[in-house]
Amino acid sequence: MLRSNFEFTLWLVLNLFFLVSSVTALIMAAFAREDAYRAADKQTKGFWLIILGVTVAVNLFVSMLFLSIAGLIATIVFFVDVRPALAQVSGGGRGRRGGSSSDGPYGPYNGGR
Repeated sequence: MLRSNFEFTLWLVLNLFFLVSSVTALIMAAFAREDAYRAADKQTKGFWLIILGVTVAVNLFVSMLFLSIAGLIATIVFFVDVRPALAQVSGGGRGRRGGSSSDGPYGPYNGGR
């Protein structure tokens, strides 16, 4: 009894994680510019919208672990490879707007010289 409850809870948590991550990736892919995909030399925006849309549908309606893991792999590829390339091309790099890595909030840091 306890084991079956644990397995059900674990499956529910995993499905929720797969669903949330794939929906997040789909939204990020939808809001990225089409030309950024070409500039980053990645697959087209339509390709990623289809792949991630199918992943969301699989996570919502199909209860097969193999398909869920395949969708998770596509989502991970988007987050690890495509999204950073799009951010770099679009100029959305985590608060850095050019300059050196030693630049402070008021200009370059020269070490007290």
